[in-house]
Amino acid sequence: MRNIKLVIEYDGKDFNGWQKQPNKLNIQGEIERAIAEITKEDNIELNASGRTDAGVHALGQVANFKTNCNIPVEKIPVAINTKVKKSIIIKSAEEMPERFHSRYNCKQKTYRYVINNSEYGSAIYRNQECHIPQKLDIDEMRKAIKYFEGEHDFKGFKASGTSSKNSVRKIFKTDIYSDNDRIYIELTGSGFLYNMVRIISGTLVDVGLGKIKAEEIPDIILSGDRQRGGKTLPPQGLYLLKVEY
Repeated sequence: MRNIKLVIEYDGKDFNGWQKQPNKLNIQGEIERAIAEITKEDNIELNASGRTDAGVHALGQVANFKTNCNIPVEKIPVAINTKVKKSIIIKSAEEMPERFHSRYNCKQKTYRYVINNSEYGSAIYRNQECHIPQKLDIDEMRKAIKYFEGEHDFKGFKASGTSSKNSVRKIFKTDIYSDNDRIYIELTGSGFLYNMVRIISGTLVDVGLGKIKAEEIPDIILSGDRQRGGKTLPPQGLYLLKVEY
């Protein structure tokens, strides 16, 4: 039995998220269908590093599957790419040890949130970024984001109804940078709670708007009070950038 690791890029606009669901277009199901077709196996199970929500994109999602097929590993991306929608691309394939698991062996992930901070936004890229027309103070946002680094209880930065009982997570690195009217927020951590990146990004936007002071962030984290943070920003600005093992 071979264990194949895939690195996947996708535009989440047309999908109801990663997870396979009956009667709804999803990324996992689309790729599993393609793999089953090329391997002639009907028991394909694709394990991802984590699920992404409807509308969320990935530049470096990682998933693995087991197969008995003898297709050369370097031919697998080409074979799958001919069978899936154009909004999904398999960037690479690699044969891994039998025990490798995309989720359980993950050491850290990097997410990026993209904000278009121009007055009118973009017609072309409206599904790949979040438009905020009010001018954001990026210097204050840079001060604020550093307070999220380290190990914290992020109870106040998760969506209600999240199944995770333990809300302690470690963020290794943060960054905010701009390119013309676009602002990029990047977070690298051991793992993230449901909607955590979108809520942190919304809180940083409130800092940029002057609604929250950068120096208030540590107290907001300690409070565990979801009401004190910013709103959950929409999914189209979020990208799973990279998964590391």
